[in-house]
Amino acid sequence: MSGPRPGRHRDKVRASVAEALEGLHDGARVMVGGFGLCGNPEALIRGVVERGVRDLVLISNNAGNLGKGLNLWLQAGIVRKVICTYIGTNEALHEQMAAGRVEVEIVPQGTFVERIRAAGAGIAAFYTPTGAGTVVAEGKEIREFDGRPHLLERALGADFALVRARRADPFGNLRFWRTARNFSPLMCMAARTTLVEADELVPLGTFDPDDVHLPGIFVHRIVEVREHEDPFEYRVVRPRPEGR
Repeated sequence: MSGPRPGRHRDKVRASVAEALEGLHDGARVMVGGFGLCGNPEALIRGVVERGVRDLVLISNNAGNLGKGLNLWLQAGIVRKVICTYIGTNEALHEQMAAGRVEVEIVPQGTFVERIRAAGAGIAAFYTPTGAGTVVAEGKEIREFDGRPHLLERALGADFALVRARRADPFGNLRFWRTARNFSPLMCMAARTTLVEADELVPLGTFDPDDVHLPGIFVHRIVEVREHEDPFEYRVVRPRPEGR
C-alpha cells in the first residue's frame, strides 16, 4: 500500500540560502515580497546576486531603495525588466530606466495586486476601470460596463516567488509580521515555485489552523535566517512641543 512518505514535509527545509535558490535560472520571472524595505527577504536577495543569474524579470512593489534591498540586483546589472507600482526616490531604477538598461512597466497598485491574485486563482484576465482614459490604457482592450470604460488586464504570474515570513513550520505554513505581510501571500499563490526566508522555523503543530496566514501547500522551500538588517527608509519623528 502506498501513501505519504513519513517526514515528507521536512523535504521543504533547506540548510542554506544557496540550496533554497537551486534551479533559479537566467531570464526567470521573479516576484519578491516587501514594501519598500519592509518585509524584504534580505538573505535570498543577496543569494540571487551570488548565484550569478542574469536577465531577470523582477515583479515587486518598488525594487528597493537607498542602495538596499532589491537595489542590489540593479547594482549587479542582473535585471532586464521591472514590473512595479512605484519608482519614487529609487534613484538606481530611475537611472537605469533613463539609460535604457532596464525596461520598466508601472502598474497601478490595486491592479498590480489583482493581477497577481488572478494568477494564483487561475483567472486569465479581468476588467477594471482603473487607468481608463490614461496612459495605462494604451494598447489594451476597453469595454464599457454600466456606462464606464474598463480595461482588460492580464493575470501576472512568475516562475519564482521570494518572500520573508516571521515564522514557518516544516510544511510551510506561514505567519507574517504585521504589515510586512503586504504582497507576499498572493505572490506565493501566483508563482510556480515559492521560496520562503523565515525568521524562525517552529515545530509542526505550533500554529493553530485559524492563525495561519498562508497554508504550506503554496510553499516549496524554506530556509531559516535569524539575523536581518531591517533598515528604515526614512526615519521621521514628531518635533518636541516647545516648553517640554
